[in-house]
Amino acid sequence: MKKRLLSAVLIGAMASTLLAGCGSTAQQSAAGAGTKAASGETKTAGQESSKTIKIGAICSMTGGSAIYGEGAQNAITMAAEEINSSDSEYKIEIVNGGKVVDDASDAKQAINAYNSLMKESPNAIVGCFFSSVTLPIAEQASKDNMLLLATGATNKDVTLKGPSIFRDCFIDPYQGKMAAQFAKEKGWAKAAVIYAKDDDYSNGLKDAFIENAKANGIEIVYTGECTTKDTDFSSQASQVVAKGADFLFYPCFLDTVPLLVGAARDAGFTGAIMGGDGWDGADTKGVEDKFDNCYFTNHYSSEDTAPAVSNFVTKYTEKYGTESLNACAALYYDAIYMIAEAAKNGKAADTPALIKGMTKMTFTGVGGTFTLDENGDPEKSVAINTFEGGKVKWLMTLSPEGTKK
Repeated sequence: MKKRLLSAVLIGAMASTLLAGCGSTAQQSAAGAGTKAASGETKTAGQESSKTIKIGAICSMTGGSAIYGEGAQNAITMAAEEINSSDSEYKIEIVNGGKVVDDASDAKQAINAYNSLMKESPNAIVGCFFSSVTLPIAEQASKDNMLLLATGATNKDVTLKGPSIFRDCFIDPYQGKMAAQFAKEKGWAKAAVIYAKDDDYSNGLKDAFIENAKANGIEIVYTGECTTKDTDFSSQASQVVAKGADFLFYPCFLDTVPLLVGAARDAGFTGAIMGGDGWDGADTKGVEDKFDNCYFTNHYSSEDTAPAVSNFVTKYTEKYGTESLNACAALYYDAIYMIAEAAKNGKAADTPALIKGMTKMTFTGVGGTFTLDENGDPEKSVAINTFEGGKVKWLMTLSPEGTKK
C-alpha cells in the first residue's frame, strides 16, 4: 500500500504464548528477554562495532498516515530492545537517534529522508510503507548498493530496481490473486469491480483480481472507475446492483471505504464487498451494520493464534496499547528481525554481508513463514479479515494451497 490513514482499528490483545520454535533464531533468543537495551541508544561497553547493525528507518510520521508511522516507530524500538537484550551475536542500532524519519507520504520528501539517513552510514534501511514513496528510494538505494527492506510497498516493481532491494510484504498481483481465490472458495460467481483510476495500487490490484477471477470462472459483470478524491459513489453502486453482481471488489484506500460501502448498501447491494490491505484501519463508526459481509486481505491478523503473532500482539499491547497495532507495525517489527537474521546468515554486519544473508532467506515471523524468491519477494499466506459489529475480525488465512482456518 502507499497512501494515507485517517483512523486506526482497535485490536484486542491475545493471551501471551512463547515464540520459541516458531520464530527466527533471533526472535527465539529474544522472546523471553527483557527490554533493558534501548533502540538507537549508546552501545554497551566493549561491544564491537563490527557486531552492530546500523539501521535507518523511514515511514509516514505526519498527516493522515501518522498512525502508520507511530506503529513503525513502536515496532522497531521494541524489536531492537528485544534483540539487544538477548544473547544475539549481532546488536541493533537505529540511527537518527532511534527515530524513524518522516517521508510525509511524498516521493520528494522520501528521497530527502533517505539522503539524511545515508549521511549516518547505515548498513541497511527499512521502509517505506507506501509504494509511491518507496519506488524512488529503491532506485537510489540500488545505485548506492544499499540494502533496502521495504515493508508495506506492494507494487511489483519495487524489488525489480536491483539485487539489494527486498521486502517482507506480499505484492499486489499476489494479493489480487488471493482475493479471487477467496471469492471462488465462497462460491461468488458474478463480480463487479470499482477502482481508483488515478492510483497505481488500485490499478494493480484491479488488474490482478480480474485476471484471476476470470481464470477461476468468475464473471466480471461491471467495471467502474473513481478517483482517490471522490466522495460520491452512488452512480457506480447503482450499476453494481443493475448488473446483478453478488460480489464487489473495491481495491482502494481506507479513507473512501466507508463512503463506498455506505453507497453500495444504500443502493440495495446485499452481496459481499472486499478490498485489499488498504482497508486496514477503515473507520466504521456510524455505519457498522453496513460492513456486514465485508472483507479485506491483509498481511496478518492480531487474532491469529500462531505463537509469533500472539507474542508480538501481547508485548506490543502491553507497551503501547492497541491504537497503532496495525499491519504496518507487524511488518516493521519483522523487518528488524530479518536484518538481524541476515547478519547471522552473512556472518557480518556490513551491507554486502547483509545483502548476501538476505538473499533467498527463509524466515518465520509475525507475517508467517516464507522464503524470499529471486526478486526478493515473499510468497506468503494472506489473512482474510471480516467485520462483526463494525469491528475487524479474523476470518481465515489463505495460502496458495487453500484455506487455513
